[in-house]
Amino acid sequence: MLTKEQVLEALRDVKDPELNRSLVELNMIRDIRIDGDTVSLTVVLTITGCPLKAKIEQDVIDALKQLGAKEVRLQFGAMTDEERAALSAQLRGGQTPPSAPAGQAPLLNPILAKDSHTTFIAITSGKGGVGKSTVTVNLAVSLARLGKRVGIIDADIYGFSVPDMMNIEQRPTVIGETILPVEKLGVKVMSMGFFVEDNSPVIWRGPMLGKMLRNFFTEVHWGDDLDYMLLDLPPGTGDMALDVHTMIPQSKEIIVTTPHPTASFVAARAGAMAKRTGHEILGVVENMAWYEAKDGSKEYVFGKGGGAKLAEVLSTELLAQIPLGQPDNHPAEPDYTPSVYRADSPIGKLYLDMAKRVAEKCEAGGQ
Repeated sequence: MLTKEQVLEALRDVKDPELNRSLVELNMIRDIRIDGDTVSLTVVLTITGCPLKAKIEQDVIDALKQLGAKEVRLQFGAMTDEERAALSAQLRGGQTPPSAPAGQAPLLNPILAKDSHTTFIAITSGKGGVGKSTVTVNLAVSLARLGKRVGIIDADIYGFSVPDMMNIEQRPTVIGETILPVEKLGVKVMSMGFFVEDNSPVIWRGPMLGKMLRNFFTEVHWGDDLDYMLLDLPPGTGDMALDVHTMIPQSKEIIVTTPHPTASFVAARAGAMAKRTGHEILGVVENMAWYEAKDGSKEYVFGKGGGAKLAEVLSTELLAQIPLGQPDNHPAEPDYTPSVYRADSPIGKLYLDMAKRVAEKCEAGGQ
């Protein structure tokens, strides 16, 4: 006959998908009752209407049936405010978070600490419309496909687009004072877009932008140490870029441009700013490099050479030339995204090659 101890032991391997911690460790398994080969229990979710309730339910049932239960009866509840506050404190390590500079909020996560193993990569450009966000999400997903633990902060507060590009409809879960990022395709994502209703405009001045960026670190639980955190910056050299340079002095940068000479000329300013503030430039990505016609010929609709010239000016390398193209994804597919290329598609392979090169450069620099 099954015992409560066996049930708890079997459920130790079942994790909350958002927190990546055992349901047993989080005290989410309650009221275990055993009647022959029937197991009844209550799963206490972090919030009412937890978006991943169905997955948790299936994982619990599978684990208990593998243990030998013929029937599993589940009830669901939700944590009280006090329990959520205690969990929030537990996620913070049960202690006061590390201190931050005077006048700034304390840091929830150690990823900004000097001894952090997380590599920050800011994706920037001189002007809008060059595909910076497309490069960000595809590089992030490609790094995840290589087995890296990756996060994205959509720091383009006015022009946030990452949730839409990755087809993320789920909102972040809030536990007490802690926000959990939304995960898609192996990438943890945080964006201003999660907190704006009906695509409303964000009308803020400079200081508020920096405050929101810092909140993405002080109030978001990123979990275990990430290997890479990508920041999708607004175009140009404005307030948000300055905040990143100040807040994350160890950040590296990738500059995105099109082949057009003017785009390359303007992007050089972003690169010059990175150099002036001591950020390492990993390289240049030339987006919309050409259009491949049906007969296989290449049409250089935005000209040639902008990426190579920019890389030369900044004394760095041209990481990739990405042609014009639309991902061949269908809305009926699971994990559909309008902007992420399949791993086995021609453009998807270019991004995978770029991800390998970026990881190689970052890991060589960290040795």
